[in-house]
Amino acid sequence: MRARRITHVLITATAAGSLLAACSGAGGSSGTGGGGKSINVLMVGNPQMEDIAKLTKSTFTKDTGIKVNFTILPENELRDKVTQDIATQAGQYDVATIGAYEVPIWEKNGWLHELGSYADKDASFDKADLLKPMVISLSGSDGKLYALPFYGESSMLMYNKDVMKAKGITVPERPTWQQIADIAAEVDGAEPGMRGICLRGLAGWGELGASLTTVVNTFGGTWFTQDWKAQVDSPEFKEATDFYVDLVRKHGEAGAAQAGFTECLNAMSQKKVAMWYDATSAAGSLEDPASSKIAGHVGYAYAPTVRTKSSGWLWSWAWAMPKTTKNADAASKFMLWASSKEYENLVGEKLGWSRVPAGKRASTYEIPAYQQAAASFGDITLKSIEQADPAAPGLQPRPTVGIQYVAVPEFQDLGTKVTQEISAAIAGKTSVDKALNDGQKLAEDVAKNYQ
Repeated sequence: MRARRITHVLITATAAGSLLAACSGAGGSSGTGGGGKSINVLMVGNPQMEDIAKLTKSTFTKDTGIKVNFTILPENELRDKVTQDIATQAGQYDVATIGAYEVPIWEKNGWLHELGSYADKDASFDKADLLKPMVISLSGSDGKLYALPFYGESSMLMYNKDVMKAKGITVPERPTWQQIADIAAEVDGAEPGMRGICLRGLAGWGELGASLTTVVNTFGGTWFTQDWKAQVDSPEFKEATDFYVDLVRKHGEAGAAQAGFTECLNAMSQKKVAMWYDATSAAGSLEDPASSKIAGHVGYAYAPTVRTKSSGWLWSWAWAMPKTTKNADAASKFMLWASSKEYENLVGEKLGWSRVPAGKRASTYEIPAYQQAAASFGDITLKSIEQADPAAPGLQPRPTVGIQYVAVPEFQDLGTKVTQEISAAIAGKTSVDKALNDGQKLAEDVAKNYQ
């Protein structure tokens, strides 16, 4: 009964977005039968994925003869498309990027191939080298791996060191959110057209929802209490949301209501904002002189806090194999290669060591060339990942694990609907009070399923 209800929730939540995302074809057909000479891979359009799409043909395909047809989509569209494909058992893709939120839910529904056995058979993969938080977050209820991490991340503050120096500002290594708000006000307009800070305003449980929820946590709020009482209209949740919306409206990026990870990355790398709070994985792109005007001039600090000791999220974009694939052998070969030490070295040598998809292996942080390239951000990234506590990210016990999300299937729809209204508040089209009052009703409907 529960499995049928989960399937219904996921399909309903993603139907509209999937119709739009379906316009992007898979770019080719899978190999016939079990031949596995061609596989379809669906992945999010982040820089690390764009890199692997460029490198695969001349390396992996050349060595194995396996052609890889990539479909790359923006994050919100990717989530809709992959959920629809896997939940309906459509079987269009052999490999897809998913994360820590989806793995335990989809494993329980029997939608994913177990991948630990493939990793165990390949000695060169070195499964023991994977960081423990990544392994735990990508394992099922049986303790087996159901996704292989491509890169791992927490969240942190990134800032323009030149602007701070010119203003005589020292950014604390462990700042508070009030300190960041004060700095954002001071550096707003420091250079022509520069805004004080970039914060995600694009609706979506994994876009605005991710960064806002870490702020809610450290302000003392939560989506639900341990016994499943909705808290979206609580004083702490409201205080955090008021703070976030006020900060981004006063000192945030232009067009903030449409700005997600990609837009903020562009704004920071092109010196359009003085600070940015987001994923630690962004540092590699910011430090790439080929695409970033700010490379070599970025400072890094831990995720800002208010009432908690730390507030960084924990996430991994990882490779998963739907049970529907007819090309398991070819798909597993691609995933093992894409998550390997070999691939990390390939990126370092071909594209630059700052662009290595890090955050998943302990050995990455021992490579001298990577240590040099990541000298300004590597230590904070690794410690932020290690310090993240999905079981206790705030001030009160939680009903599920998860820092920037609630690990139930309904959260995909709930988080997106609530952030749509908060995004509208950022755009000045509604109030935070109305957004949270409406969100409370939606959260209460979800809570009824678990009380």
